[in-house]
Amino acid sequence: MKFTSSALALLAMCSQVSAFTAPIAFGTRSAVRPSFDFELEAKVSIADLADSDLKGKKVLVRCDVNVPLDGKTITDDTRIRSSIPTIEYLTSKGAIVTVCSHLGRPKDGPEDKFSLGPCAERMSELLGQDVTLAPDCIGDDVAKIVDGAKEGDVIMLENTRFYKEETKNEPGFVEKLAAPFDMFVNDAFGTAHRAHASTEGVTKFLAPSVSGFLLAKELEYLDGAIANGKKPMAAIVGGSKVSSKITVLDALLEKCDKIIIGGGMVFTFLKAGGLNVGTSLVEDDYIETAKEVMAKAVVLGKQILLPTDIVVADAFAPDANTQVVPVDAIPDGWMGLDNGPATTAQQKEALSDCETIIMNGPMGVFEFEAFNKGTFGIVDILADRSKEGAVTIIGGGDSVAACEQSGRASEMSHISTGGGASLELLEG
Repeated sequence: MKFTSSALALLAMCSQVSAFTAPIAFGTRSAVRPSFDFELEAKVSIADLADSDLKGKKVLVRCDVNVPLDGKTITDDTRIRSSIPTIEYLTSKGAIVTVCSHLGRPKDGPEDKFSLGPCAERMSELLGQDVTLAPDCIGDDVAKIVDGAKEGDVIMLENTRFYKEETKNEPGFVEKLAAPFDMFVNDAFGTAHRAHASTEGVTKFLAPSVSGFLLAKELEYLDGAIANGKKPMAAIVGGSKVSSKITVLDALLEKCDKIIIGGGMVFTFLKAGGLNVGTSLVEDDYIETAKEVMAKAVVLGKQILLPTDIVVADAFAPDANTQVVPVDAIPDGWMGLDNGPATTAQQKEALSDCETIIMNGPMGVFEFEAFNKGTFGIVDILADRSKEGAVTIIGGGDSVAACEQSGRASEMSHISTGGGASLELLEG
């Protein structure tokens, strides 16, 4: 499968940003989409290899253990847990497994706060065996650790982004990274859309290069849902800005029967419809774009659902004064921070007959208890629809965090580990 990527996928999702507040430090969306293509052998997974292809082999596995940390404490280990099936399978076949990943965005070489130490420790707990943390990701010390390992051992390399050459896919660095290994497994869906040294570069030096279980599952669910999902199909698109979701909105209009819009982007659409939105987040430059989206939906005969009532606050704060108002009665000086109960009821009705439902983005500032009911409400709707046989796919980022916090993540058909990667596939 060819997986097309663009640098602007970095703008598509920001997992640490609230759905009703503007992402920090991102500029306006460029009209130019620089892109590059590379081949992922997604149709060949580790399960397709013979046991003899794995036994005794030194396998480099690209995982995505870029987890959120509070100091040295992992606050959400979803991505580490998602990598375990592939690692366990490889070790059960007698492979010597070495995990590589990035964590955060180091700027000038090694930084202790970006060390993969906590990730290695958590992976060790989940596997029930030691995971040796290498002091580097390239060099003689790494080679000695790998060469000295026995069948079934697991090693984790230090953060690949301690080297700027990682994101530049610099050939000399790639060769050093690949040197100790016999083959490559890519199981990092969250970074599979980026042609970095540890995702694309090493495939030029290591063969076979195949997908792990997680990557294969992600592509099966996300790409499969869009191409062959059962109808009616619905998409729930939330987040803070129209500009960061306009491409996926446009693509989903072609493929889905219903689209629910939530989060801060709602207010650009409401203002485009001539409504007063108080001090709510609005992208004035995208009002015409919002009008075009609504007009396109009419032409295609598709249904777009906007909120009918809103939880508004007099400040962006967890203890702000709040009230629920109709969308056409948002008071001056107040801002919308969540969907109201009537909107959640409307969404439940709209999704009641949908067989495939994709969620990408929360409905409100669910990080604050006063404004989490809209997001958790739609999570409950999806979990209930799963029980009734619908395919429910949670497309990465804040949506995953909301599902985890609600306690209903395990009830979804699929929880994606990718943010920008999920959007890239949904965009088609």
